Amino acid sequence: MNIQFNFKNFDPSAHLKEYANTRFDKVAKYVGDSEEVDLQVNLSVDKFRQVAEIILTADSIHISAYEASEDMYATIDMVLDKLEAQLRRMREKAKSRRKARDSVRMDVISFAGEEGQRTQSIVETDMIEPKPMSVDEAAMQLETLNEQPFLVFHNAETERVNVIYRMKNEDFGLIDPGF
Repeated sequence: MNIQFNFKNFDPSAHLKEYANTRFDKVAKYVGDSEEVDLQVNLSVDKFRQVAEIILTADSIHISAYEASEDMYATIDMVLDKLEAQLRRMREKAKSRRKARDSVRMDVISFAGEEGQRTQSIVETDMIEPKPMSVDEAAMQLETLNEQPFLVFHNAETERVNVIYRMKNEDFGLIDPGF
């Protein structure tokens, strides 16, 4: 992560530079280990106001935060809190999108009517949230569930939703969409 400081209308002390640098290093835990992360910190003094403005630019992130107070150290803390709150919200939003995408809908369809004119209707719908596990763990889990013919799980190795099912000869089959 590249941190660039700009100071306007004052000469910062070595302690202030060190304090700001250690505080803004905390932002790296939210954006990962990407080398393309730039954090521009603009600190300025206007009469009695101490101003901090931050611009964070990464792969798909562009966030800015602004704060002003009478003490530069307090201003740095407040603007860092704002930036962390924005990054936490973005991370939670991404998690909820991933979770919604990983849920699987299962429909039970029934055929009614005579042989030539059968109509299908959905009898039951269920949302399944697959648990992360390996194929071997899924096979052991399905083996313990005697009455259940299949198990939907999140394959920990391929990071995709898979289905393991019990075949007629008591072996297991695996469905991996592989898209």
